Amino acid sequence: MNLVGLLLAAGAATRFGSDKLRHGLPHGVSIAGQAARTLKTAVSRVVAVTKPGADELLRQLKTEGCEIAVCENAAEGMGASLACAVRAAGRAEGYLVALADMPFARASSVAAVRDALEGGAALAAPYFRSRRGHPVGIAGAFFDELISLKGDEGARQLLAAHAARMVIIPVGDPGVIRDIDTPADLAPPLRV
Repeated sequence: MNLVGLLLAAGAATRFGSDKLRHGLPHGVSIAGQAARTLKTAVSRVVAVTKPGADELLRQLKTEGCEIAVCENAAEGMGASLACAVRAAGRAEGYLVALADMPFARASSVAAVRDALEGGAALAAPYFRSRRGHPVGIAGAFFDELISLKGDEGARQLLAAHAARMVIIPVGDPGVIRDIDTPADLAPPLRV
C-alpha cells in the first residue's frame, strides 16, 4: 500500500526552554530524530513538517531520510502543520501521523497502526490504558478534509466526527502517549 508517514515537527516548544526536538537522548539521537527513525521502520516514505527557520532540525531530519516540508503558517497550530504535511505528501492510500516530540513509541506499535490501515481501517490508533496515542492512521479518503485543517486542533475534529470508524489498537506501550514538553518529561517513568 502507498502509506506515507507524516512527522509533525513544527511546534513552538515553549515549555522546554530550548529546542526540544533537537535535544539529544541518552544514545545521542535527537528527540525528533528518534521519532523519525521509529516511523521509518513502518513506512518507507516520511514527510516531516517544520517551521520556518528550523534549519538545524531540517538537516537532522533529512539525515534520518525524511522529506521536508516547511510550513509557513506553522504558528497557527497543529492543524495547519498537518494540512501542510498532507499537501506535501500528496494523495496516498493512507497516512501515519506521528508527533516529533514522542520519541518513545515502539516500532511494534507503529507497525500495528500501519497494519490496520493496510487491513482497510479508515482510522486507527494505539491505545494505552484507554488513552488514544500516536501515531494515528488516517485513510487517504480523508485527503480533502486533511488539507483543509486549520488552527491548533490537529485532526481532533475529524477523528471525533468519524469515531465509529476508528480501529482501536490496545498496546502495552506507554510510549504512544508519552510526549516531551519539559526536560522533566525525559526522566525515566516510575515503575509501579
